[in-house]
This record gives sequence, structure tokens and C-alpha cells, in this order.
Amino acid sequence: MKPMPEIKTYTLNLPEIAEILIKKLDIHEGLWGVYLEFGIGTGHVPGSPEGKTIAPAVIGVVQKIGIQRFDSPNNLTVDAAKVNPPSRKSAKKQKASSALPK
Repeated sequence: MKPMPEIKTYTLNLPEIAEILIKKLDIHEGLWGVYLEFGIGTGHVPGSPEGKTIAPAVIGVVQKIGIQRFDSPNNLTVDAAKVNPPSRKSAKKQKASSALPK
């Protein structure tokens, strides 16, 4: 029997990433989608393999990845109440703490 190849890459779509972050951040309500912050820079890069020409270029880097709340559903949003409903224990605890006078 041939051994299975080692997995080196896992890919996820944006709603799957949002779901993971919702669970990691313990969010239980609202519509959430992935949020990316980019940094843009410019420079000159080789324009040919031999490096005899250069060309101006824009360089984009991902600086931050997070989630943001949306007002209405779309193809990027995930409903936190569906993918990460509060446990009975945390729901009771939350209900009790909201009943306390402030």
C-alpha cells in the first residue's frame, strides 16, 4: 500500500474563514464577513527575465485579516447565531448577568 502524500496546503473560502473567526472570538449574534486591510507600495521591478529592463509596479501586502459586521446578508456573510449558537450554560449566565442592576 502506497503511503498518503503529506498535506502541505489547506485552502478555505472567505465564509469558512469568517466562521472560524466567529468561533474563535466567541461571537454568538450578527452577520459577519471577512475583513482585509492592505498596504500598497510602489517600486521598480525587472521587466524581463534577463533584467535588462525595469518596469514600475504596485506591490500589495495583506496587513491585517479580521471580520466585520454586516447589516444584511450577502455571499460573504455568516450568521453567528447559526454557526456558533451560545451554549445553554453561557446563555443562562448571560441572561442572569443582564438581569443585574447596573
